[in-house]
Amino acid sequence: MPKEAKIQIKAGLEIHQQLDTGKLFCRCPSILRQDEPDWIVNRRLHAVAGETGEVDIAAKHEIEKDKEFIYQGYKDTCCLIEYDEEPPQEIDQNALRIAVQISLLLNCKILPITQIMRKTVIDGSNTSGFQRTVLIARDGFIETSKGKVGIDTVMLEEDAARIIERGEEKSIFRLDRLGIPLIEIATAPDLKDAEQIKEAALKIGEILRSSKVKRGLGTIRQDLNISTENHPRVEIKGFQDPKMMITVIEKEVERQKNLLSLEKKEALRKKETKLVSEVRKAEKTGETSFLRPMPGSARMYPETDLELLRIKKQLIDEIKKTLPKLKTEVQGELKKKGLTDEYISQLLRSRRINDFDMLIKIYNKPNFIVKTMLILPKEIASKQNKDADKVFTMDVIETIVEKVKDNKIREEDVKQVMEKIASGKSLQEALKIEKVDMRKIETEISKIVKQKPGLTIGAYMGLVMKEFKGKIDGKKVMEILQKLI
Repeated sequence: MPKEAKIQIKAGLEIHQQLDTGKLFCRCPSILRQDEPDWIVNRRLHAVAGETGEVDIAAKHEIEKDKEFIYQGYKDTCCLIEYDEEPPQEIDQNALRIAVQISLLLNCKILPITQIMRKTVIDGSNTSGFQRTVLIARDGFIETSKGKVGIDTVMLEEDAARIIERGEEKSIFRLDRLGIPLIEIATAPDLKDAEQIKEAALKIGEILRSSKVKRGLGTIRQDLNISTENHPRVEIKGFQDPKMMITVIEKEVERQKNLLSLEKKEALRKKETKLVSEVRKAEKTGETSFLRPMPGSARMYPETDLELLRIKKQLIDEIKKTLPKLKTEVQGELKKKGLTDEYISQLLRSRRINDFDMLIKIYNKPNFIVKTMLILPKEIASKQNKDADKVFTMDVIETIVEKVKDNKIREEDVKQVMEKIASGKSLQEALKIEKVDMRKIETEISKIVKQKPGLTIGAYMGLVMKEFKGKIDGKKVMEILQKLI
């Protein structure tokens, strides 16, 4: 039998990432709360015609449910803007800078003048019945191993309220999340298979993490738009876990293939077709389930409470000069400096590249710097149940490194100095290291070997280090033992 042809797919990603700033259209902080709310407001929402004069199909679907929405808020971290009782304020400038920075990293063209829009959303997640969104940039690209993938748009928008309880007749939302800035990145439908989709998602994720974005569960959301030949576009929500991405894609392709096969049979019998675009949810099994009809352009209309947004060339030029390096670039540079893979990983996780760069200018031994800055403080502080960051501040570490550079203490003395600091001694006291006479040390090691002949070199090492209580360098001890045995 001939081999079955591989199903061709067309796909694009939509990635939503929270930015680590205050809220987008008010000056409230972006803090998620776990304490009891101060206020509760009840609402029912209705659909509004978009710019085309029509009510969006997805909005109609939601309004037919006739649900009541309950909103919980706080007097010190929510304001009247979140309750839709006061006009929005000027867009948060920090959020705008980050959005422009990410757009430049995605090779996009920034729009100098752009219109803030309202997007109809009446599932209860917005008190106003719409979400404010603004196009920041377009026509960019990223590189993948299978070619360029276009970036159609970069939007800056406000996040929705946080769902607390969802029911058939009413739903409860919390307003702490409403208004947190979100950047939305939409790729072109250039993705051709599951592996490329995953690679593109990880690449965009790397670009986002190089900027000031929020980290942790719920701060990033990914949607996938996917279609097979002759099947309308399907949007998959909750497309999060990189481990499940390929499974979700393969199962959705198979679902569309089966639907097309059934549709052909129905078309022959009834001479009609039924396939439509829709929004589906990715389940933990990798299957997808129906959420709502696919929204259309009818849900967008201009925001009349705010002026046109102007992004000045001066701002763009300033941001271009300070673009952050991507993780892969930083890894390559650290490798060239001689850092081990383990230390590179530790340094990147710590997000203390700037501290490392400063110390390397004082004493150009990269592996020693990472060990002194990250490894030893954590190891020593944990043994004494102390906070490494509080005990070993950058001032303390910088002083220790300078003493090593000036030959006031040796590299092998650093651990002893840090142990003294952790035990409560001042930095000045800890830096007073007793000079060791290596000839006397060699004589003592020789005595230990003669007293207990026939042991392994490792056993002798343990006895010597115990005898001198860590005051001598292990490498020196090993050199002496190798001469003696």
